[in-house]
Amino acid sequence: LKSTSGPVLERAGDLAAMLTNLEEGDVLFIDEIHRLSPVIEEILYPAMEDYQLDIMIGEGPAARSIKLDLPPFTLVAATTRAGLLTSPLRDRFGIVQRLEFYSVEDLTHIVSRSANLMDVPITVEGAEEVA
Repeated sequence: LKSTSGPVLERAGDLAAMLTNLEEGDVLFIDEIHRLSPVIEEILYPAMEDYQLDIMIGEGPAARSIKLDLPPFTLVAATTRAGLLTSPLRDRFGIVQRLEFYSVEDLTHIVSRSANLMDVPITVEGAEEVA
């Protein structure tokens, strides 16, 4: 698992370095993906769809584009602001899930189980209070 966040990927080279260091079957997690710049999104699209990275070498009339093959990888992303994702980016994900908050009952169970695993005594009322 390799992870980063949207605000960290400021330049094309940042994303290129991350993608070219992936190995086949790696999972890349991008937190706060809604904060990616449009330029970074454009670089990410062919990586997501075709496992390719387009790199521009040089500037002006002498500039040329090179396609680098990337190993197959899985991209997982998270955001608390789904409405800020661009449609082209959201549409490229095969699975989109919305997570809900745990209920008090679920949290109580988690607290009780964790306390039990750590050999910490806790009452039901105490677990509910923590939850």
